[in-house]
Amino acid sequence: MSDDFAAIEQLAGNLLQSLSGPERRSLLRKLARALRATQSERIGRQQNPDGSSFAPRHPRRELRPGNYAVKFLYPKGDANPRLVFMKSWVRQGPLITGFDAEAGAIRSFFWDKIARWLPVEPEDQNKNAGRLRRRGNLRRQAMFRKLRSGRFLRADATDSEAWIGFTGRASEIASVHQDGAMDAPKQGGRQVRYAQRGLLGLTERERGLAIDMLLDHVAGR
Repeated sequence: MSDDFAAIEQLAGNLLQSLSGPERRSLLRKLARALRATQSERIGRQQNPDGSSFAPRHPRRELRPGNYAVKFLYPKGDANPRLVFMKSWVRQGPLITGFDAEAGAIRSFFWDKIARWLPVEPEDQNKNAGRLRRRGNLRRQAMFRKLRSGRFLRADATDSEAWIGFTGRASEIASVHQDGAMDAPKQGGRQVRYAQRGLLGLTERERGLAIDMLLDHVAGR
């Protein structure tokens, strides 16, 4: 930021302090909401406050589907377990995930809760039961789609400051990306370092917007 801009910010701060408490709070609340909208838009563009692009996601290891059909009763301990038939499936830790022929969709089952494995007839091995596809279209979409929504990215003000931030569990997730910190991608998993991505931070345009809103308010009094 230039020295000239810093001087303007100082003048704006003095003008802000000259307002009454309720008037200042009202103005700061409007400012916070305006900045929440521009912050959300920037996150949607996948940009850091300095205009650079977010670090891309790490490529995910492709799942390797089982090349044979499986049939089992589920769950263990149920008096009337359901028959599950899967043509395409993968083992993911404690889960077996695949195309459930009866449900007509991808389902997951706990491996250790399978009551009994059943033989698969040769003619069933080639039965068309759908293909297991990674939902790659979701990963190709912009990161933080939910995080930047009004449900999680909040804004408000007191009579002395405006604030923009994340709430609840979203705040923890945002902090990991904001700081480039360590975290486990899934519960109980190995911790990895995430790329630093500036979810929050004022741009030069937003600083100018804040000053313009203050000057417009003072001029219209």
